[in-house]
Amino acid sequence: MNLNNQPESLGSLDRQPEKSGRIQLDPEGAEEGLAQLVLTVIELLRQLVERQAIRRVDGGNLTEEEIEKLGVALMNLDVKMDELKEIFNLDDEDLNIDLGPLGNLL
Repeated sequence: MNLNNQPESLGSLDRQPEKSGRIQLDPEGAEEGLAQLVLTVIELLRQLVERQAIRRVDGGNLTEEEIEKLGVALMNLDVKMDELKEIFNLDDEDLNIDLGPLGNLL
């Protein structure tokens, strides 16, 4: 039985799981599910840091040099996230997990 409480047919075990916005926790896919969860948390933190950085820039509390360093750091982090998503065969949709009645995370 899958996470949506629907029985699986034997033929569905050989196929890739459909993109449902839910983390796959089956024993064979545990590694992929863990990677999805970790990258989701990292992406959430990245977005929070980015929003805080924008607030600091808009608030005028940073020098031009600090703004430049912050921009470069955020771009490097974005590139690294893209690399990790490619390594684990994930896309942005996969990181936006479904929290049930709360809606999607990202």
